[in-house]
Amino acid sequence: MKQSKEEQKKAFRAQCLRQLEKASGYGSYFKDKKTVALLYDIIKERKAKEVMAYLPLKSEVNLYGLITRLRKEKRVLYVPFMEGASFRLVKYRLPLKTKQFGIKEPNDSKQFRKKKLDMAIVPMVGTDATHRRVGFGKGMYDRFFEKQAKSINYTVFVARHWCYSPTIVTDDHDVKADMIITAQPFLQR
Repeated sequence: MKQSKEEQKKAFRAQCLRQLEKASGYGSYFKDKKTVALLYDIIKERKAKEVMAYLPLKSEVNLYGLITRLRKEKRVLYVPFMEGASFRLVKYRLPLKTKQFGIKEPNDSKQFRKKKLDMAIVPMVGTDATHRRVGFGKGMYDRFFEKQAKSINYTVFVARHWCYSPTIVTDDHDVKADMIITAQPFLQR
């Protein structure tokens, strides 16, 4: 019996999560360093001053060194602050608290964010031929981008491991990347 698109996506996500778990063990420090170096080069090349980052889970590329470097360069960093089924952006600042799903967040900040972001750095579990994101399945980034996509100039997906489906498993509402970076060679559309 043929799988529905949603079943294909669910199976692909599970496969990618198994691969990510393996990739998050031995050698992940070096993979992350390589990925972050590529990411930093793109940030410099694009002269990104207002950047959306994320605070990583164990299976995601560790951005803490990049965050420190960008802050020293006086770039403005925003990170997700979970609200219900989605999130809004707040300025990155210390201390961080561990919240739902093990996600770290700064304290709530009511500071107004500029309308435009130069770049959004988004973690991914996998992608397909459309360069749309397969994430953990909660839909938080999809809901955020649905409202904010026009205010984001450039979107970069990062992952510790390249997990790709030549079959289209994503939906039109899934977030689409301008660039995908992994420790392996990256793609650009």
